[in-house]
Amino acid sequence: MKELLETIAKALVQFPEDVHAEMEEKEGEVFLTLSVNEQDMGKVIGRSGRIAKAIRSVMNAAASKQNKRISIDIQ
Repeated sequence: MKELLETIAKALVQFPEDVHAEMEEKEGEVFLTLSVNEQDMGKVIGRSGRIAKAIRSVMNAAASKQNKRISIDIQ
C-alpha cells in the first residue's frame, strides 16, 4: 500500500525524491501519511482537492481488495 501511494505521488510531483509515505496499521484500518515538498503540495491536492480525492479512491480500491479501511493524510 505504501509503495502504491509513493508511486502515484512521484508521478505527479516535480521533486519525486522528496516523496515519502509512512504506514501504520491498527485493527484492520491502515493509516498512511504522505509527505511531499511544499512546492508540490498543490499538485498532489489539486484544484478543490480533486487529485487528493482521486488518490484516495484508488487507495480505497486497493485496500478493499484486502478487506481493510484506509485513511490518508497529506503533509
